[in-house]
Amino acid sequence: MSFSNRDILAMSQGAFFGVGNAQLPSDQMLMIDEITHIDNRGGEYDKGLLKANLAIQPDHWFFACHFKGDPVMPGCLGLDALWQLLGVFLGWSGLSGRGRALGVGQVRFSGQIYPDAKQIEYHVHVKRIIKKPLGMGIADGYVLLNNEVIYIAKDLKVGMIKSGG
Repeated sequence: MSFSNRDILAMSQGAFFGVGNAQLPSDQMLMIDEITHIDNRGGEYDKGLLKANLAIQPDHWFFACHFKGDPVMPGCLGLDALWQLLGVFLGWSGLSGRGRALGVGQVRFSGQIYPDAKQIEYHVHVKRIIKKPLGMGIADGYVLLNNEVIYIAKDLKVGMIKSGG
């Protein structure tokens, strides 16, 4: 299964998975253009795999300020995209609540994303889904540039928080 850019934009509006459930950020914090693959099987742990991408535009807002005269995409935005995608996976899996990043075990950056990068790809390999008492997912995530892994995030954690909680 996949989700188009139109679907991604609908997810950022908040009703795609039902009001009060998983939602992507909107506008400038939306770091995803499309989800090219989502499945509750497969991946490194055979518990689920999600693949997505983002077209890199030389005029993305972050290049103008990070760093002046030496533009590079902040690594935290790639990490945030991985958390965003794990939240989508949980919403797609039927867990209720809004996804919130709860932590990450280890992060390693081995490359940078410059304005001429064209496109990056995200891979999220689900390790575990916990349904009660708090819906939560644990996964490893990767950011790829030109088919090479440049960010690794081990033990990403996203919890599904109920409205008002």
